[in-house]
Amino acid sequence: MKIKKVLALLLAMVMTMALVACGGNQNPPADKTPDPAPSTTPEDNKTPDPEPAPAEPAGATEISLWTYPIGKWGDEATVKTLTDAFTAKTGIAVKVEYLAYADGDDKVNTAITANAAPDLVMEGPERLVANWGANGKMVDLSDLIDDTDRSELNAAALAACTHTTGAIYEYPVVMTAHCMAINRNAFEEAGALQYINEDTHTWTTQQFIDAVAALYAHYGQTVGAVFCAGQGGDQGTRALINNMYGGTFTNAEHTRYTWDDPLNIKALEQLKSMDGIEFDASLAGGDEIAKFYQGALKMAFCWNIAQQVNPNSANTGAEKTVTGDDIVFMSFPSEDGNASLQGGIWGFGIFDNGDQARIDAAKEFIRFFCDSENTVDAVKAANYFATRSSAADGSVDLSGVWADDAIMNEYTKLMPFLGDYYQITTGWAGARTAWWNMLQAVGTGDDVAAAVAAGVAEANAAAAG
Repeated sequence: MKIKKVLALLLAMVMTMALVACGGNQNPPADKTPDPAPSTTPEDNKTPDPEPAPAEPAGATEISLWTYPIGKWGDEATVKTLTDAFTAKTGIAVKVEYLAYADGDDKVNTAITANAAPDLVMEGPERLVANWGANGKMVDLSDLIDDTDRSELNAAALAACTHTTGAIYEYPVVMTAHCMAINRNAFEEAGALQYINEDTHTWTTQQFIDAVAALYAHYGQTVGAVFCAGQGGDQGTRALINNMYGGTFTNAEHTRYTWDDPLNIKALEQLKSMDGIEFDASLAGGDEIAKFYQGALKMAFCWNIAQQVNPNSANTGAEKTVTGDDIVFMSFPSEDGNASLQGGIWGFGIFDNGDQARIDAAKEFIRFFCDSENTVDAVKAANYFATRSSAADGSVDLSGVWADDAIMNEYTKLMPFLGDYYQITTGWAGARTAWWNMLQAVGTGDDVAAAVAAGVAEANAAAAG
C-alpha cells in the first residue's frame, strides 16, 4: 500500500509540473529559480482553459505632417479636405503644420535635435535625400516601390529621390520643369518669331542667337539678362549655360561640380559677346521676372508654370504690362533643340522616430496620396504635374489630370525634357554662392576660363567639406 501511495504522489507532482509548463506567460526569467510547485487539489487536475492570444500591437491613430508651401498643400482648407478623406478611409488622424521656406528648415532641424520630428514631411530631394536622408534621419521607402511603380514613375524623379546607397528617402508625387519665357509681341515686332517653334516650345542655340540679334537690332537695348545678384532663380542661368552647347554642372554621381566643362566656357563666352545680353549683378531671378513683366526685358530665364498661371506668384510688386497670351514659355536653347531642363520635384518622406506603428501609418498616408485613386487630388492640390503616368497598378490614368486646363495641359509638353536633378550634390549651398560670384566676375570682364576655374574650385571645396 505504501508503494501505491508513493506512486500516486509522484503522479500528482508530474501532472502539476506539466500544467505549470503549459502556462503561456509563466516561464520564469532565466536568471530566477522557479517557485516550488504548489500542492494539488482536484481543481488543479482539470485541463486549463487556453490562454487568450496576445493582443496585436495597437496601430497609430494619429500622425503628423509638416508641409512646405507646395501649391495648395500650403493651404489649410485644401489640406484639411485631403487629410479628412484619408482619416475617413483609414481612421488615422493627421495633425498638420505649415512651414515657410524662410524658417522651415530651422523648425525641422530643431525638432530633429529635440527628438520631436514629424512623422511625415513634404518637400524636395535636396532636403529629404541630400540632407536629412543622408544624415540618417529618414526611413527607406524602397518597400513601397515595386517593379510596376518603377515603370509608372518618371525615371528622373525617382532617381532624384534615391540616395547613392540605394535607399529611397522620398516618394515623389509631383514635378515641374523650369524653363524660360519670351514676350511674343516683342518677338513678332522684331521678326524673331521665325526662330522659335511655338508648337513644341523649343529652339536651337543658333536660333536663340539669331533671335537675340533681331531683337537687339529692333529695340537697341538689352533684351535678356544673365542675372547674378544672388542665388535666387539661379536654376535659370545654370540651365541656359549648360544647354547651349551641352555642358554639365555636376558629375553623374553627384559628388563633384563640373561646370569648368569647356562647353560651358564656350557658352559663357558666347553670351558675353552678344549685343542684347547683359550680365547684370543688380538683378536676381525675381527682379528679372519683374522687368520681363514690365516689358523692359524681352525674355526671362527664370520661369515655370507657377508664373504662367499666376503672374502674381513672383511677388514682384511690379506693374505688369506683359501677361497672358503675350507670354510664350520656352525650353532652353540647345544645339539640337532637345534641352535638359532643371526640375522641381516634391513628395513625402518619413522621419525615423523609432515608432514602427507610426511609420506604418505614415506609409499608409503615402500609398493613399501617391499610388491610388486619390493621387489625382494630391497632384491637383500641388498645381504641378504627376510624377507617374498611372497609379494603383495602372487602374488610375494620370495622363489627363490637366486635360481641362489649357495652360497646364500645354505645359506638359516640357515634362519629357526633365533632366538630371543634381541639386542633391554635396556642398550644394556653397556651390550656389560660387556660381553667382563666378557670373559676376565674368560680367565685370574677368577672363572667362579663369573665373570658371576659380568658381568650380570653390564649389568642390564646399563639396569636400
